[in-house]
Amino acid sequence: MLLTSAIIGATAFGIFRWRRHRQRLLREQFIAGFEFPEQLRSRLTKHYPQLTPTQTGQVLRGLREYFQLCRLAEQRMVAMPSQAVDMAWHEFILYTRQYRQFCSQGLGRFLHHTPHDVMPNPNAASEGIRRAWRLACSREGIDPQLPARLPLLFALDAELGIADGFRYSLDCGAHPGSYRNGDAYCASHIGCGSGCSGGSGSNNDSSGDSGSDGGGCGGGCGGGGD
Repeated sequence: MLLTSAIIGATAFGIFRWRRHRQRLLREQFIAGFEFPEQLRSRLTKHYPQLTPTQTGQVLRGLREYFQLCRLAEQRMVAMPSQAVDMAWHEFILYTRQYRQFCSQGLGRFLHHTPHDVMPNPNAASEGIRRAWRLACSREGIDPQLPARLPLLFALDAELGIADGFRYSLDCGAHPGSYRNGDAYCASHIGCGSGCSGGSGSNNDSSGDSGSDGGGCGGGCGGGGD
């Protein structure tokens, strides 16, 4: 009887893990292949008339990538590293029925947009940007503490010349332990506490605070859900 129960239990657990893996894969594929409302491009062009159609497509690619980070983070908060992508997110939410269906199928929950100024605690935004940095680096094969380049979401505003965008620098200059370097955020220290030294970093996305200014969190963060 004990052996039979153990076999049944192991089988049930195996089936549960397989279903969970398949569900994650289906959600990843859904987000990757999702077609945003065509009008979303027009609305973005009104906000950023200087962008070419190709550049507008890059913003939507960034929005898709942000949703992938939220999918990986599950119920944990993920800060928005890009003002342009945040604007696209705002516009997408206005298509309420499509947005809710997208969230349900791609994330398994409704993804709320939480403004930076109503974060649940002073460290929430900086925790969220560290999580965004680590997940983005992981997806793009970048060492989070010794990055050779910036992930898409952290590079986009500067590449597109977004006037009120966030800037991230790989070179921390004369202040290697500083969170800010002039007008740019020190990217390699977003995921660090009091400083980094060697190694490729931890995968734990809830390490000590690196700053209390939100770390370049855009208009808000995604987290929690219904």
